[in-house]
Amino acid sequence: MGLMHRLDGIFYDARLRATQEQSHDDRIAIVDIDEKSLAEIGRWPWSRNKLATLTDVLFDQQKIAILGFDVVFAEPDDSSGAVHLTDLVQQRADLNAAMVTQLAEIRKELDYDAMFARTLQHRPVVLGYYFTSEATRRTSGVLPSPVIAQSSPVPAQATRAPWNGYGSNIPSLAQAAPLAGFFNSFTDPDGIVRSLPLIAFFDGKGYESLSLAIFRQLIKTPQVTGGFAPETPAGAVLQSVILHRGTQQFTIPVDDRAGLLVPYRGHGGVTGGSFTYVSASDVLSGRLPANSLKGKIVLVGSTAPGIVDLRATPMDAVYPGIEVHANVLSGLLDRRFLVKPDYAIGYEVVALLLAGVVLAAVLPALSALQACFMALLVGGGLIGLNLWLYLADGLVQPMASQVFVVAASFVLNMSYGYFIESRSKRELVQLFGTYVPPELVQEMMQDPGRYSMQARNEELTVMFCDMRGFTQLSEHMEPVALQQLLNRLFNELTTLIRASRGTVDKYMGDCVMAFWGAPVTTPNHASLAVGAALAMKQAIERINKEPGYSQMPAIGMGIGLSTGPMCVGDMGSEIRRSYTVIGNAVNVGSRLEGLSKIYGVPVVATETTRRQSPDFVWQELDRVRVKGVSQPITIFSPVALVCDVLPVQVNELDLWQDLLAHYRAQSWSQCDMLMPPLLETGQAKPLYALYAQRIAQMRRQPYDPDWDGVTNFETK
Repeated sequence: MGLMHRLDGIFYDARLRATQEQSHDDRIAIVDIDEKSLAEIGRWPWSRNKLATLTDVLFDQQKIAILGFDVVFAEPDDSSGAVHLTDLVQQRADLNAAMVTQLAEIRKELDYDAMFARTLQHRPVVLGYYFTSEATRRTSGVLPSPVIAQSSPVPAQATRAPWNGYGSNIPSLAQAAPLAGFFNSFTDPDGIVRSLPLIAFFDGKGYESLSLAIFRQLIKTPQVTGGFAPETPAGAVLQSVILHRGTQQFTIPVDDRAGLLVPYRGHGGVTGGSFTYVSASDVLSGRLPANSLKGKIVLVGSTAPGIVDLRATPMDAVYPGIEVHANVLSGLLDRRFLVKPDYAIGYEVVALLLAGVVLAAVLPALSALQACFMALLVGGGLIGLNLWLYLADGLVQPMASQVFVVAASFVLNMSYGYFIESRSKRELVQLFGTYVPPELVQEMMQDPGRYSMQARNEELTVMFCDMRGFTQLSEHMEPVALQQLLNRLFNELTTLIRASRGTVDKYMGDCVMAFWGAPVTTPNHASLAVGAALAMKQAIERINKEPGYSQMPAIGMGIGLSTGPMCVGDMGSEIRRSYTVIGNAVNVGSRLEGLSKIYGVPVVATETTRRQSPDFVWQELDRVRVKGVSQPITIFSPVALVCDVLPVQVNELDLWQDLLAHYRAQSWSQCDMLMPPLLETGQAKPLYALYAQRIAQMRRQPYDPDWDGVTNFETK
């Protein structure tokens, strides 16, 4: 999706450049704090008395209509020396009253902030400020009044663009020019500025951008309301900003970030031709003839690289930030908006489905030349529809994914017969032949395109089977004979695993690891794994009774079964790889295999395995917390198929379940009554003996109301 978004950005930029408005907008002029101005007047920031002079000249000599500053005055101006003069007056006790009064008058003349504030007062001036979104909330200056008061529900945009701080103008200037707008922009992941926020929500209130504030001041529109879509789980979505003037309304559409796509007019800068640029030094020096800017909207900003107000935009890699606001203001004046509608995703999905279905149905039946023509026809139709919606209604619809699907469909169709179909079956056998049963490989070959070694997340069942007693056997058997026995056991167990549609993962010493549910999807993978485990138990018992091994120490077995989400696929190094599973459920299965010896049962399984194997009768063993897993799990052991269970086994399981309930309730006297029959007649005597020992130990301890009945094996 990231690639598609970047491609959509490239298509958007190309479409914007191809259809942009090329005319010069005489209504807006930019007073530029350029390199020439910095060379003549001095480095930025300038003292406020110069800005006051600049403001007076613009209004009194140039007769401008409105003035907007793409600048924030966040700190007091102490460049006049008034602060040092105040300190001097306070430190000199030998000054008489006349001198103190005279120095106070001088201080007033040196108060450049007050001078600038007087110049701004009662004039159509819009100051600038900015919002921040940083780890630490920082605020400075005075925010203007919000245009959208706090309301319920809070708009979803308040969380999508979470501003948590601001830098605004000092109180004296904010009071003199109460109308202000923020000059933040949205930078896309590729570093391009394509949209500006029109409304920013801060502390639940909506504040207007610099462009919107100037536009509202220009058309004398005092009231702003939000046009909200029906509330969604994310909150009410602001779809438009509505300006009210009497009975008339002016609606400005916004996107899901309360932003507006910038309707760029052309290349930026002094030579761009879209707006009139005037050097600030020419205004201050009087070189600009009077009334040259009469009736114009004037924005004060900078194109000087040192002031760092340059942006990368669809028009230029280096574009003045002030001109971005000028383009938005020009679009507002012309009511020329570019809108990405809220149904853009739906449009994209429908277009993809239609294009995909048509190409998938038609391309395989066409020759190479016909397929090429068909792909061009479908792709050209989608691009033409996209351009028509853009030119007719200003709708910005996604296009990259559709072009990609058309191109990919054509390329895949052309290459399928040459590179895939003839080789896929052989590769499938090579990939999976040593892992899965031959009958599953045959099943996979019916549709080889569905299967690959690519890692994916699936719910599977994993088995760890450890054969015990080989240490004792090694004392009675020659190494070659022991190897033959191990191979015999592996052959028996592998045959049973494959017969139940299982996949052998690996052999680890005298341990077998296998899993069910991949690569061929098997809905009843848990039940198949349980059946295989019981069959493997019977196979080991049969081998122990054979004449050649009956006189030797018996071979034991412990199996752990775990069902849950796992990552399955081809993993390993470039030297050696394996089709295997990893994940928390796999770790649990490995831990349960070790617990089978402690609880004296051949098979230990998780609750998920039990729940997905309803054909078997189960005996609950315990609630445990194993190493690497923070949450306790309930473990079970399969007894038999439901159809094979005996009445005496059912009675034994009912009695055992009652004992477990009293054990977890710390009712030791009740446990003493239930335990003897289990120890005398029960089939799982090692399990009952383990609990008898636990009960004897715990009854010597005081009653613990916080005990949860969980046995901890976190260090094992």
